[in-house]
Amino acid sequence: MRGITTATVRKAVTAVVATAALATLTTGVPASAATTKSDARSVEPASVHGGGRIFYGFVPDDDIRFTVDATSAPYSRPYPGVPALKNGLPTDAKGTVTISHWSAKDNKTMKSVATVDCLVTGDRTATVTATITTVNDPELADTIGERRGFSVYDGKGGRDRFGFSWGVGNLDTDEKGNPVPGRVGTCMAPAPFAPVVKGGFTVRHAELATEPPKAARGR
Repeated sequence: MRGITTATVRKAVTAVVATAALATLTTGVPASAATTKSDARSVEPASVHGGGRIFYGFVPDDDIRFTVDATSAPYSRPYPGVPALKNGLPTDAKGTVTISHWSAKDNKTMKSVATVDCLVTGDRTATVTATITTVNDPELADTIGERRGFSVYDGKGGRDRFGFSWGVGNLDTDEKGNPVPGRVGTCMAPAPFAPVVKGGFTVRHAELATEPPKAARGR
């Protein structure tokens, strides 16, 4: 399967196993029991909702806005043919992210809509990834199918912040050492570096589910 290597599977499995082991060490009870207690406390799924305009210092006169509607849906995106990921990941999610960028230089607004595939929260912060599905301009056509990363800090009082993967030099290098655009993996995003100057976002935190629900285990 394209994009899923043996090393990727091994890392995913190791991460899940490590999470379960940590639960056992810190609580002194089996991981399954710890999960049950955690699930009882986290009735609502993790989510990020809201929209706002940010200030991006490299183009201070531009109007850049993001709208996020993302909700956790653990183990809902299985990887067919990959036994270790047959149920998906605890960070699976659903929803949309809308990007709007009005350029003062060109007096033009570029818009994209992306489908959410991953969400992870930590108290008042969250990272989200989404794959672009719709654009409003032919210049953006080559971005369709690309995954983008977003981060949110819920300031709870008008101090929200937002980050986006292509805004801070997400670079990689090719075999010759030349810089190339970096690929964004699931739930990968920079820190929320840009202040939100209008609007805001709400982060609802929930602990990651360490095992899939019973309905998913029989897949």
